[in-house]
Amino acid sequence: MQTFNFLAITPEIAVAALTLILLAMGLLIPDGARKGMMPLTVFGLLGILGYTVYDFFFGKMGPAFQGMYFHDAFADFFKMLFLVAALLVVLSSGEYVQKFPAYRGDFYALLVAAILGMMLMAGAADLLTFYVGLELMTITFYILVGYMPHDGRSSEAGIKYLVLGAASSAILLYGISFIYGLTGSTQLYQVAMGLGSKVNPPVILATVFVLAGFGFKISLVPFHMWAPDIYEGAPTPVTAFLAVASKAAAFAALIRVYLVTLENQSFAQTGIALLLILASLTMIIGNLVAIPQKNIKRLLAFSSVAQAGYLMVGVIAESVPGVKGVLFYAMIYVFANMGAFAVATYIGQAQGSDEIRDYAGLARRSPLAAAVMTASVLSLAGIPPLAGFVGKFYLFSAVMDTGYQAIAYIGFVMSMVSVYYYLSIVKVMYLGEGEGLPDIPVRGAAKFAMVFAMLITLFVGIYPSPLAQMAMAAANSLLQ
Repeated sequence: MQTFNFLAITPEIAVAALTLILLAMGLLIPDGARKGMMPLTVFGLLGILGYTVYDFFFGKMGPAFQGMYFHDAFADFFKMLFLVAALLVVLSSGEYVQKFPAYRGDFYALLVAAILGMMLMAGAADLLTFYVGLELMTITFYILVGYMPHDGRSSEAGIKYLVLGAASSAILLYGISFIYGLTGSTQLYQVAMGLGSKVNPPVILATVFVLAGFGFKISLVPFHMWAPDIYEGAPTPVTAFLAVASKAAAFAALIRVYLVTLENQSFAQTGIALLLILASLTMIIGNLVAIPQKNIKRLLAFSSVAQAGYLMVGVIAESVPGVKGVLFYAMIYVFANMGAFAVATYIGQAQGSDEIRDYAGLARRSPLAAAVMTASVLSLAGIPPLAGFVGKFYLFSAVMDTGYQAIAYIGFVMSMVSVYYYLSIVKVMYLGEGEGLPDIPVRGAAKFAMVFAMLITLFVGIYPSPLAQMAMAAANSLLQ
């Protein structure tokens, strides 16, 4: 009889404890003393991150809780990703959060609670366990997106995300119910054995519903229309966390459900054609619609849509190199995207505007912010020697090795298209006059977050081996 191994969920227990501590502090301490909540959040997340790194290299891996949860390097890799993303969000948003002091304690507690949901998604070995993690993450984002009640755009974004998110969750749950009806189980390995290899209408219907639910969370075309409005209306730190960590959590669950449990089964045979179409449309439409955008958050929203298409290329490869490419690219995407959003958060707070035209002359008014934004967007475009180039190389080479050359060519061409709108931001910052706009010196924790994100983006591009080896170990733990 298998025992319940609580050591397997030590990071999750620690995150839950940190959430409760932050909630209690927000309720009990006076407003003037809440400035200490940001350092407490940072040190708490750093401690959990340190333990997760140790567990990745030295922990005893294996299934837990009677096969309902996976404790493996794959889950640990994504847990590290979530924690790093949260740390960068917290560090870069200190002054921004001061705008709503009455809710400051809730903000950090909700942010950490979302991490708990993401961790459950990454390690879930049961479809219902995954769904519980998904809803925990999504419900906290409903609150965070509409966090500024006196801002009409934030309230509108919160309502839109609530309605569309609830609909997508219902669609996903309906697909899970089909799978349960077909197999009599929600545990992934038993589902794999129960589905068999025959393609029939119920399996096709379950596949469509499940992929539609995942497509919304990942913002794949045509399930992406919520992203620009929600990204623009939400508080910028929430937008950053939603674009990076939420997307990564959905990919972690999709990879485990699709590649591991259902590889070479009827579900996978039905799904591969859908994934090829979705990935192609996502890369094409995401990049093309980003070109005319005038708002930095909307541009980064469509950029995020396109990035989801690139990550899907690695899933389509259905191989260890493909999963390695997804893991590697997801991690470097954290630093590149968080660098861009850290600048957007700071500049938006200082100028009260997120319009790209108001970045004119930023190289003169705030040289560090301009340098970080330039490095971040060029990495997202895949320009060497930045980390994004290496990540796209891993993704496209993996899918070409498995015979899907066309999707790799589409990704390569769309990467070249993305250079245009990314460089349009750089052009405004370095060639725009910016007359009458204020100088914006970067200081405090936001400065550290920006510099750290930029240095990691450059370092991994020049020396990718350590991160690549970690990604390979995580991929092997999943597909061994």
